[in-house]
Amino acid sequence: MAVDKNMNVLIVDDYKTMLRIIRNLLKQLGFNNVDEATDGAMALQMLRVGTYGLVISDWNMEPMTGLQLLREVRADAKLKPVPFIMVTAESKSENVIAAKEAGVSNYIVKPFNAETLKTKMASVLGDF
Repeated sequence: MAVDKNMNVLIVDDYKTMLRIIRNLLKQLGFNNVDEATDGAMALQMLRVGTYGLVISDWNMEPMTGLQLLREVRADAKLKPVPFIMVTAESKSENVIAAKEAGVSNYIVKPFNAETLKTKMASVLGDF
C-alpha cells in the first residue's frame, strides 16, 4: 500500500530547532502537512481533535515526556492505531525497552538525517 504523503504528521519536541530540523527532513521526503506541538499535553489535545497518520515525538520533554504521551496515545482507543516514532538523544537499552513495552512503532537516535528518518518511517508506514 502506498503511503499518502498528504497525511498529517505531528511532530512533538520542546526544542524549536529540532522541530524545524524534523519539519525540513519531512519536507525533503515529500511530507508537507506537518503540525507541531511543543509538549506532550499539547500533542495529546491536537491528536484528539485532528487526524494524524504519524506522530514523531521527542523523548525528553516537560511536563509530559514522550513516553507518557505514547502511553496516553496507546491507552486511547481512537488514537491507539496511530504509528508513533520516538526520537531520543540516548540509546540506553532500558529506554528502548520501555518504549517498546509502551507500544512504540519505531525509534530514532539523534543525530539523524533524512535517509534514517525515511528508513524508520518506511518500516512503520510502508515504502514511499
